[in-house]
Amino acid sequence: MTERKFRIAGIQMVSTPVVAENLKAAGELLARAADAGAKLAALPEYFCLLGMKDTDKLAARESYGSGPIQDFLREAAQRHKMWIVGGTLPIDSGLPNKILNTSLVFDASGETVARYDKIHLFGFSRTHADGRQERYDEARTIEHGSNAPVALDTPFGRVGLSVCYDLRFPELYRRYVGADLILVPSAFTATTGQAHWEPLLRARAIENLAYVLAPAQGGTHVNGRSTHGHSMIVDPWGTVLDELASGAGVVTAEVDLDHLTECREALPALKHKTLA
Repeated sequence: MTERKFRIAGIQMVSTPVVAENLKAAGELLARAADAGAKLAALPEYFCLLGMKDTDKLAARESYGSGPIQDFLREAAQRHKMWIVGGTLPIDSGLPNKILNTSLVFDASGETVARYDKIHLFGFSRTHADGRQERYDEARTIEHGSNAPVALDTPFGRVGLSVCYDLRFPELYRRYVGADLILVPSAFTATTGQAHWEPLLRARAIENLAYVLAPAQGGTHVNGRSTHGHSMIVDPWGTVLDELASGAGVVTAEVDLDHLTECREALPALKHKTLA
């Protein structure tokens, strides 16, 4: 039976190049989420490793179903009796120089119940006014996922999975019409996040009349990268329910499925859709 009201949490981190450090930090933040009454908590993209160079993630890759990062997530879910969305972690792609950037969902018993491999890979290149070069090319070390869309039925309604750069592709989210909660674990850059993060999240919530939970990386990392932070939870009307600007921490909010139903009945835009 679906719970009509429940608390969710988003974990914001400033991950380092050391997996053990990040797992320790994530464990402490997940405990805070559980203490706040969260039934479901989501970690950010790259929660387990934000390396000194892009290729560092290759050394930390795990086979799907086994490995210390997956063991950590499984044990945390069991300990807190809480559903945990493992942000993303590097899963073996079968290619020597690329991994899959994978989001795994663990139920409260620690079982892996869903897997989503990120399908849109971030690329960005800009020369700033001060001459600083900013370039990202995820496709150098990450293989495109091929299993989208991924949505699952949970005790808390239907949940749709996505990751970071996916946020710019509304056609993916239209495949999640009817989902009650959409997850967007992310590591938005400071540059693109300042410009686009909040309006994109609110748009995805409004156009699909769904809750959006977006846990993020937020701060200046050891490798010099700056991430935008502003982890947030948005309701189906586009209202930001909780937000954390920067630094490690937890955002929480109550999901009210009766409120979601009221929004969809008042504005039945999902029924008025005419294009496939």
